[in-house]
Amino acid sequence: MTTIRPFDVMDMLKFNNVNLDRMTETYGFNFYLYYLVNHSEYYQVAEHPNGEIMGYIMGKAEGRDNEWHGHVTAVSIAPTYRRLGLAASMMSFLEKVSEEKRAYFVDLFVRLSNTAAIELYTKLGYVIYRQIIDYYTGERDEDAYDMRKSLSADPKKLSMVPLPHPVHSRDIP
Repeated sequence: MTTIRPFDVMDMLKFNNVNLDRMTETYGFNFYLYYLVNHSEYYQVAEHPNGEIMGYIMGKAEGRDNEWHGHVTAVSIAPTYRRLGLAASMMSFLEKVSEEKRAYFVDLFVRLSNTAAIELYTKLGYVIYRQIIDYYTGERDEDAYDMRKSLSADPKKLSMVPLPHPVHSRDIP
């Protein structure tokens, strides 16, 4: 039986099977540690009974006023454990934490080429809020979609009204 539990510092030594996927953004040790220390309530891992990491989610709350929101920094499932509903369960968890923090919405950034993820997020109620030019840089430069889902603090769903034009990554705070 899969265990969903808080992320532990020792998990960083066991999650290469998740992070080595080409669609997963991989960060340095200090980045993961920063989230563990500062945003632990948003950081969960799915663990197989054999101890293997199946996936994880990390995020944070940020913004001000009606831009106060939960942000999905990363959600990644190892290729062998996809299509089991783990990503949807972890997204639901992050949305619940964001509701408890009285966030207006949850947002995430996703590569335009990651059609499987875009389809999943759409099924979960997210909309494409805007396109961000040159969001992903490095080995595979690519634009991103900023996808959003309103929470109960935004009953009119104003945070989901799409922008009519793309924005450049340098213009995002």
